[in-house]
Amino acid sequence: VQLQASGGGLVQAGDSLTLSCAASDHTVSNYAMGWFRQAPGKEREFVAAIGWGGPRTAYADSVKGRFTISRDIPKGTVYLQMNSLRPEDTAVYYCAGRRGASIATNAGTFDYWGQGTLVTVSS
Repeated sequence: VQLQASGGGLVQAGDSLTLSCAASDHTVSNYAMGWFRQAPGKEREFVAAIGWGGPRTAYADSVKGRFTISRDIPKGTVYLQMNSLRPEDTAVYYCAGRRGASIATNAGTFDYWGQGTLVTVSS
């Protein structure tokens, strides 16, 4: 399975941006999916995750209430709607897929990774 992340860009603080993650295999609808990010000089961190077959989601405390993860199963695509962006949200954002239905927040438990898309938030 190949994952293609897109939608990154340069925005101002307070703006919104939506990231997309398209899978080469629509059977990704059977996978739990997640978004992670890595800022310069920092480790990769969990952002959001969504389970398979239901509305189960999980968010990092730093994005809760501002970011929303969703999926379009027929399209095999996962989205990350980001509102009220802050300069500290600046990072390369990666989407990831995990075989199985259950949500996970540990990057080590994900099996497939996209190439990343850069989000830069200016103050």
